[in-house]
Amino acid sequence: MPKTLNLTLAPKQAASTEGWLAIAVRTLGIRREQVALARVVKRSVDARHQTPKVLLTVEIFVDGEQQPEEIHFDYPDVSGQTEVVIVGGGPAGLFAALRLIELGLKPILLERGRNVTDRRRDITQIHRGTKVDAESNYAFGEGGAGTFSDGKLFTRSKKRGDYNRALQTLVFHGASPEILYEAHPHIGTDRLPKIIEQVRKTIIAAGGEIHFERKVTDVEIRNGRAVGVWCGEELIEGAAVVLATGHSADDIYEMLHRKGVRLEAKAWAMGVRVEHPQELIDRIQYHSSDMREWLPAAAYTLTSQVNGRGVYSFCMCPGGVIVPAMTNFEECVVNGMSASARSSRWANAGIVTEVRPDDFAYLHEEWGVLAGLKFRQQVERHAASLVGGGGTAPAQRLADFVARRNSIDLPRTSYLPKAEVCCGDEWLPTFMAESLRGGFQDFGRKMRGFVTNQAQIIGVESRTSTPVRIPRDKESLAHPEIVGLYPTGEGAGYAGGIISAALDGTRIAEAVREFVKK
Repeated sequence: MPKTLNLTLAPKQAASTEGWLAIAVRTLGIRREQVALARVVKRSVDARHQTPKVLLTVEIFVDGEQQPEEIHFDYPDVSGQTEVVIVGGGPAGLFAALRLIELGLKPILLERGRNVTDRRRDITQIHRGTKVDAESNYAFGEGGAGTFSDGKLFTRSKKRGDYNRALQTLVFHGASPEILYEAHPHIGTDRLPKIIEQVRKTIIAAGGEIHFERKVTDVEIRNGRAVGVWCGEELIEGAAVVLATGHSADDIYEMLHRKGVRLEAKAWAMGVRVEHPQELIDRIQYHSSDMREWLPAAAYTLTSQVNGRGVYSFCMCPGGVIVPAMTNFEECVVNGMSASARSSRWANAGIVTEVRPDDFAYLHEEWGVLAGLKFRQQVERHAASLVGGGGTAPAQRLADFVARRNSIDLPRTSYLPKAEVCCGDEWLPTFMAESLRGGFQDFGRKMRGFVTNQAQIIGVESRTSTPVRIPRDKESLAHPEIVGLYPTGEGAGYAGGIISAALDGTRIAEAVREFVKK
């Protein structure tokens, strides 16, 4: 059995294997040459005190001890097996496809956007402010919204499935083994596309199918059972239909609503992206600007209550950039991402607040269950109209927003195409602006120096999750009224990130297998 040690180290000691291994062998009373394998199984940074510490849990294997096997997955040939249609090629859809293969079923995955290589060119056009392809952008395309939006793998939904196995699946497809032990694992938008390509190759090599630029326009329902989907004039049938469409597939909700398929309104949150110089966040969190040689770019998590309404940070991207996540230039939508090195000069995070049914009561009579969706669209389009669209985002210096002052100009930003000065009270609904203002005041007390005009707010951070849920039965996980229809992931309202969506997709695949066996 390996020897397990918990070490509390200075950042410099933890920065290299030789640094922490020297301490480990001294602690164990063994010689360095006796060590056959030394590995980290958990790593986190404790920055609560004046001098940050790195907490390591390590395993030491000495000569003669059996070492752990390499991560490996076997995917059988399913080319002639029962077919299941999956709508959406994000993490929920891809992990559903992998699990279906393991269970002996053939996935036919339909993705409205392009593959990751072609998708890069579409995203470049958005950054230039020249074009948004409505079907291939930051929200749609191979890998889903997470592929070009950071690649953070942290989730609080670990009870929904085998979290470690999901991480191991990513390592098997090319991710760094570091994601297995980091407290807040992160792949990075520069590396995740290659991993997604490998997942695609696995699915195809096992006999599954993946079709790009295949936008689903309807679900074929016969006698209360989903038997396939329509892509324009083409019907693609399967023993079940898995809906893994992502949080931006407004057309899917509208199509289901027109067909009389039951949907439910759900809570969600909206707000802004706030961007600081990363060096400032490092100084606040690490109490020094000299730790970056040994520690990663500093992050933060903040929560507050303002007049009974929650305000919190979301998708914090240290050393990252803000990106245009709209699906057309009539909307203004922003998100954050960071590459694996997290080496940008900026730090950004979504700062969002609860949106409640009363906030858009005026839309209920006309839109019913879709009222929240229409409210979100109105806010996005209003913000875009104020700055002329074309990918331009409204922005204001943070301290000016908190103090209700107009900003004359803006600090430098990572956001492309461009940000334009616009008072936050003009593009945010009043309840949202007031809640965010109170939240920022509280955050400034918790992180001294956070509220500064070196920082700015940029909008709109509106796709934290969907305002609509596609319901499912608690036992079968299928839609409670449509046999064989399996909603999953963020778009269905059951996940909130890459790993939670992957876990949910895996769970749905297992439910589909039970359904097909009957």
